[in-house]
Amino acid sequence: MDHTDQVSQTAQTAQTAQTAQDERQLHASSFGAAALAYAEHRPDYAQDALRWALDSAPGPRVLDLGAGTGKLTATLLALGAEVVAVEPAPAMLAELRRALPTVHAPPGSAEAIPLPDGAVDAVVAGNAMHWFDMAVAGPEIARVLAPGGVLAGLWNVLDDEVDWVAGLARVSGSAAIGPRDTPASWRAETAEMHLPKTGPKTGPKSGTRPGAATRFGSPEQADFPHGQLRTADSLVATLATRAGMLVMPEQEREAALGRIRDFLASRRETAEGEFTLPMRTAVLRTRRL
Repeated sequence: MDHTDQVSQTAQTAQTAQTAQDERQLHASSFGAAALAYAEHRPDYAQDALRWALDSAPGPRVLDLGAGTGKLTATLLALGAEVVAVEPAPAMLAELRRALPTVHAPPGSAEAIPLPDGAVDAVVAGNAMHWFDMAVAGPEIARVLAPGGVLAGLWNVLDDEVDWVAGLARVSGSAAIGPRDTPASWRAETAEMHLPKTGPKTGPKSGTRPGAATRFGSPEQADFPHGQLRTADSLVATLATRAGMLVMPEQEREAALGRIRDFLASRRETAEGEFTLPMRTAVLRTRRL
C-alpha cells in the first residue's frame, strides 16, 4: 500500500468513527424532546435487580448517572438509598425535579460529573450506560466513587421467551426493539461493552487527574423478572419513546407504529384491556478496586 492509499484508508476510518460518534450523540440527545412521554410510559426497574447491583457497595450514597426523568432514582429511593441524580438534558432534568423535588439533581453528564472525589459508594445508570463515552466517563466515574464502590448499568429488556413478545420484537424492527432489548442480545452486547478497567498513567508529567488510573474488577451480568402493566395503546406509546423511533422520519415512524398496533390487535393476549408486558431488568456491574 503506497502513501496515498494509506492516507485515504486513514481518512475513511476517521470518517467512519466520526459518523458512528455523530449517530450515538443524535440518539443520546433525542430523549429531551419526549421527556413527558418518557416519564409517562417508560417502566421502572425491578427492585431485586437494584439490590443485586448494590449488594457489595460500601455505603448508601448512590449517583444515578444519566437519570432521565427519574425512573431509576425513584426505585433507589424506595430502597432507602441516598441519591444524587445527574442528567444532561434540560427537559428531562426538569421533569425529574418536578416528580422528585427533594432529590439533589444537578445538570451534568457521565463525562463531566459535578461531584467531588469519592462522593458516592455506587454509580448506577438506567438504560443509559451505552450512551457514555467511557474513554472519558470511566476516569470520571472512578474519581467520584469511593474505594470498593460499584458501577452498575441496568436495562429493561423484553422477555422474548414469551411467544407473543417474540412476535412483537419481529414486527417492531430494530428501531423500536434494538440490540440490547431482549435478554440474549443484551448479554451479547454488554459482554463486549467498553467498561473502565485501567486508565492512563497518572503523575506530575502525565497531564491526567489523580484517580484516572483506578482499576475496576471483572464485570458480572444478571437479570431479574419484571413487568409493566400496559394496554395496546400505552405499549405503542412506550415503544415510540425508543431512541431509534424518535429519530426516524415521521412517515416511516408512523408506518412502524401502525404495524405494531396491527400486531397487538391480532393477539388475544393484547387485543383488549390491560395486560402485563413480560420483561426482565438486566444488570451489568463492576467494582472499583
